[in-house]
Amino acid sequence: MGNQRASISAVIITKDEERNIRSCLETLTWVDEIIVVDACSSDRTVEIAKAFTDRIFVRSWPGYGPQKNFGMDRAAADWVLVVDADERVTEALREEIRQVLHAGPSADLVGFEIPRRNFFYGRWIRGGGIYPDYQLRLFRRSAGRYDEVLLHERLQLHGRIARLTSPLDHYSMLDIRGHVQKMTRYTTLAAQEKLKVRSRVNWLDIAGNHLATFLRTYVLRGGYRDGVHGIIVALFAGMHTFVKYAKGWETLEARRTGSKFDVRS
Repeated sequence: MGNQRASISAVIITKDEERNIRSCLETLTWVDEIIVVDACSSDRTVEIAKAFTDRIFVRSWPGYGPQKNFGMDRAAADWVLVVDADERVTEALREEIRQVLHAGPSADLVGFEIPRRNFFYGRWIRGGGIYPDYQLRLFRRSAGRYDEVLLHERLQLHGRIARLTSPLDHYSMLDIRGHVQKMTRYTTLAAQEKLKVRSRVNWLDIAGNHLATFLRTYVLRGGYRDGVHGIIVALFAGMHTFVKYAKGWETLEARRTGSKFDVRS
């Protein structure tokens, strides 16, 4: 590659993100191409995005992995940077990416993990195992694709992966209300994924994993260092595990008894 400048396409998938999308795209104006794949938003997401790019694709929601793959397939640059609408590329990260790609990564280096700072209720959470939360987001366009699981999709690359040091900022949970709403949605997807590999959920799965998740987050991984924020985050982590297994149990019971309820509904 030498010193020839590598081009970068940013890919963002959206669904009703008018609250976030402008602030996100403002941190991406330096890339060569911005691609937004919108899942038929009912708000002003697409309208706002048009101020930053004409590479906007509106399509129904097929899942996280397939939606990101769709955006990647339309990218023209050498490298792809995947960013969520509630994330912001810091100035330090922007400069580090520019320097690393300008230096010309070796041919076997196909991607970079980026440390992510997660903000809950206005505060950067350092404990609980939540930082540095490395995310594989910068990669050669031809090096791989995302899998098609319903939640926590993984980018599968073929080659060596390195790490950057500058952070990506993630404003995931702005308030308690939003956290509850997101947990409700994500635990349904997580329960569906769990039932792909399990046909039984018992009381120990429900209660034991709930307690273990809280203790691991708050005690073993230092969540207590974040004060009140830390205990709320740890309790939510335990609750997420509890609700996921409880939804799985409820679905299995519905199937066993022949009732109409199913977590897929």
